[in-house]
Amino acid sequence: MRILVACEYSGAVRDEFKKLGHYVLSCDLLPTEKPGLHYQGDVMDIINDKWDMMIAFPPCTHLAVSGAAHFKNKIEQQKEAISFVKKLWDCNIPKIAIENPVGVLSTKFKKPDQIIQPYFFGDNYSKKTCLWLKNLPFLNWFPEGGLFPSSEVIPEYLFYNSKKTKSGLSKYSKFGKLGKGKGKERSLFPPGISKAMAEQWGN
Repeated sequence: MRILVACEYSGAVRDEFKKLGHYVLSCDLLPTEKPGLHYQGDVMDIINDKWDMMIAFPPCTHLAVSGAAHFKNKIEQQKEAISFVKKLWDCNIPKIAIENPVGVLSTKFKKPDQIIQPYFFGDNYSKKTCLWLKNLPFLNWFPEGGLFPSSEVIPEYLFYNSKKTKSGLSKYSKFGKLGKGKGKERSLFPPGISKAMAEQWGN
């Protein structure tokens, strides 16, 4: 298949599909962090180049619920971000998957088809991940009909940071503590999900 991985500079998903023999091109405004086929520029420049599948990771800066406190100050940026997601969804590619964290897309675009967690696929942390799917099946984490995936790692409090508040002890994910200027770290895509996408959608 000819596969476009939009808004990815890490090469994580691109390389998993490449292992299976597909022609895969990643695309982002940033250069790729790993050697491989990559278009640095606007994905709309190449979106009509006869792709069989697109997996897209549109920027979530103005969409994720984690930034809800600032939504009122970036209404226009949010509108542009939602418009971009809709353009990706409406493009002429038969199979499409769009990924984003929990946020405004659920109400201002459409409800996600599936919500998954990294620990479903063997990565030992929690980070709700929404998938919008067109002509693609849900990602399955119940191999061979088992009740639990053989690779599942249940996250424990070890993988959270805790702090005391007036109301007691609160817990928040390790991504929340990264602070400003750590967008790259927050957007790192779980390797277990990357592998599952390739193995299940690439066959």
